[in-house]
Amino acid sequence: MENHLFPAIGSKPIDTLKTRDLMPMLVEMTEKGIGATTSRVKTTMTSIFRYAVQRGIVDYNPAHDLKGAITAPKVRHRPALPLERLPELLAKTRSYTGRPLTRLAVLFSLHTFVRSSELRHARWEEIDIENGLWTIPGQREEIAGVKFSDRGAKMGAAHYVPLSSQAIGVLEDIRKISGEYLLVFPGDSNPYKPMSENTVNKALRTMGYDTQTDVCLHGFRAMACSALTESGLWSRDAVERQMSHQERNEVRAAYVHLAQHMQERRRMMQWWSNYLELNKDEFHAPYDLSGINIIN
Repeated sequence: MENHLFPAIGSKPIDTLKTRDLMPMLVEMTEKGIGATTSRVKTTMTSIFRYAVQRGIVDYNPAHDLKGAITAPKVRHRPALPLERLPELLAKTRSYTGRPLTRLAVLFSLHTFVRSSELRHARWEEIDIENGLWTIPGQREEIAGVKFSDRGAKMGAAHYVPLSSQAIGVLEDIRKISGEYLLVFPGDSNPYKPMSENTVNKALRTMGYDTQTDVCLHGFRAMACSALTESGLWSRDAVERQMSHQERNEVRAAYVHLAQHMQERRRMMQWWSNYLELNKDEFHAPYDLSGINIIN
């Protein structure tokens, strides 16, 4: 809104705005190639005008007539390595010689497969090591002078990440480095600001990966989801809940919102970390292990 909506129409009274006033902004954004942002701005405008109509501030919603005016953005899948290359990735992570906290961030990302902003803005107060649980709030308290520091879980509600014994081990190593600070992953130059959003991907590039075509931090999510699904051990609801995906079916969404599946998710996250360990030296397919107990 600050980057696009306000500069274009922010100075105009809302009851004077017509569809023709909104269209040029969306066209300009589409031409810039930021289709996903354009769609979000359009959705936001529609909601604002709907509220204004309901409150009697305006007589109609000019954003409704924008339907079909912009092309829906193509879904861009983030690159992820095939599971067969897990041993290679783990070996390269172990031998990474850059900043120790960066290597630990890569490892913690692999074990928890959270989103980049959820990882980078993580705070020690959110992590309960004794009970093995990281609670990512829907919104975090803003850190003065730190842009987007109030970002929490992407879906806007608290997201729970059960911590495997391996993930806790990584956290213990991280605490030796950043335990005195608010942030789990502070920046290199300023410990009161989070690690750069490009830090993990830069480390992957140093390891020899192209983060546009081979693998990026977000790709860890696809790799974990693939392994959990292929194993045949876990319910769809538990996997989707741990991935923090948005359920599009409203009936299922209401159910999934109430059903946390925490016991299954704890076992599932421990299985995933054990699976990573098992693939340290050679590849093992998830479905080949479906009948083998590697949880304990």
